[in-house]
Amino acid sequence: MRKLTSGLLLASLGTLPMAATADIVGLGASIGYWDSDLSGRAVNQGSAVDVENDLNLSNSGRTDFSAYLEHPVPLLPNIRVNYLSIDQSGRGTLTTGYDGIGAGVPVSSELELTQLDVTLYYEILDNWVNLDLGLTARDLDGELNVAGGGQLSRTEIDAVIPMLYVAARFDLPLSGLSVGVDGNAIAFDGDSVYDFNAYGQYSFSGAYLRAGYRQMTVDYEDGNDRLDIELGGPFVSAGFTF
Repeated sequence: MRKLTSGLLLASLGTLPMAATADIVGLGASIGYWDSDLSGRAVNQGSAVDVENDLNLSNSGRTDFSAYLEHPVPLLPNIRVNYLSIDQSGRGTLTTGYDGIGAGVPVSSELELTQLDVTLYYEILDNWVNLDLGLTARDLDGELNVAGGGQLSRTEIDAVIPMLYVAARFDLPLSGLSVGVDGNAIAFDGDSVYDFNAYGQYSFSGAYLRAGYRQMTVDYEDGNDRLDIELGGPFVSAGFTF
């Protein structure tokens, strides 16, 4: 799963069943706040460090943005774009050596993780049951810097990853309330990325409020570097459609 491009996604979309299309052009956007906990490890040159217990990376909220365009043109997929940025820092003490930094050394560290998703999808169902299926190209860029004992370790991953996309929502009649799940996933050759959320939603006057739980795991190797981390926690978001 190395540097796969969105061209693969475009070709694969041709294998999806022909689906329902929107009656009119639809636009929407949302902003959300995710209060997630971080756990897992990083690997560099064969040595590993626990990002939660050794580095004490702070748990903090993350803001993400999304927007979509749906249209009535047959055969052409709809498009959704999502951006998430994570920036965490911490101070801790290594229990084992890591990439030239000895055990017992106090360290400061910073994790930066960004992802840009471009999703092409079809509406399979569009009534009180809403079902979308498609493919996502995720541009995943992560960097972990650990400094201590006069040494600096840098662990990096950088990839464009194709992922399966599914979203389902069930509208409760006459109430404006609905429940749903959506996510992206891929597993290949020892690498895997999963990103799912479940939520409840209240819609009113072209706007909506959403609250739920999101879980994301990244287990990806890039050369001698590897990030094997998990983030999970509640989120809230607000959006509009027109």
